[in-house]
Amino acid sequence: MSSPEPAALLRDRILVATLPHVAFDGWSRTALKAGTADAGLDDSMSARAFPGGAPDLVEHFADWADRRMLEGLARLDIGKMRVRDRIAQAVKARIGVLAAHREAARRMLSFLALPPNAPLAARLIWRTVDAIWYAAGDNATDFNYYTKRGLLAGVYATTLLFWLDDSSEDFTDTWAFLDRRIADVMKVPALKAKIRSLLDRLPRPSRVFRRA
Repeated sequence: MSSPEPAALLRDRILVATLPHVAFDGWSRTALKAGTADAGLDDSMSARAFPGGAPDLVEHFADWADRRMLEGLARLDIGKMRVRDRIAQAVKARIGVLAAHREAARRMLSFLALPPNAPLAARLIWRTVDAIWYAAGDNATDFNYYTKRGLLAGVYATTLLFWLDDSSEDFTDTWAFLDRRIADVMKVPALKAKIRSLLDRLPRPSRVFRRA
């Protein structure tokens, strides 16, 4: 008798079989049941693998895509790249994972846009950008940790939305858009430094009042 399939592998198996159905039935129990059947499993396994239903399934899809992204990056020598190129490569890898499941990704964004799913949406994008920054070699623990991830969340989200409607060959328009967004973000530290320098030149209030 074969040993039971590990829970994570079982969930991956059901998810992958469910993705084609999501294009027609959305992130729903209907799609999940159809995918479970396609995976050659009893219907009861859908509830056992994803007891929370659609939200559990969507969360696992995001986790699955993050893992596939990291596996792809592990095959590249990103250590020799500039930080901005590492980030760009990671975002491309993440979206590349979704390319075979574009309609499922579109449906996922619609699902996450529903007000009750806002906390889930925030949690999932934070996990993704956190994984990207760590893969890029960032180990910040100070305020920069949150700044970097907050900025990247905006870059990733807008690039993903652009990609969903991109009809250019090999998504060249999306990658150009991504490069522009990263270039904008890279200007932020320099802008902050300039503002700080200007503020340092201004007289402190205590000095002004002392002269009055």
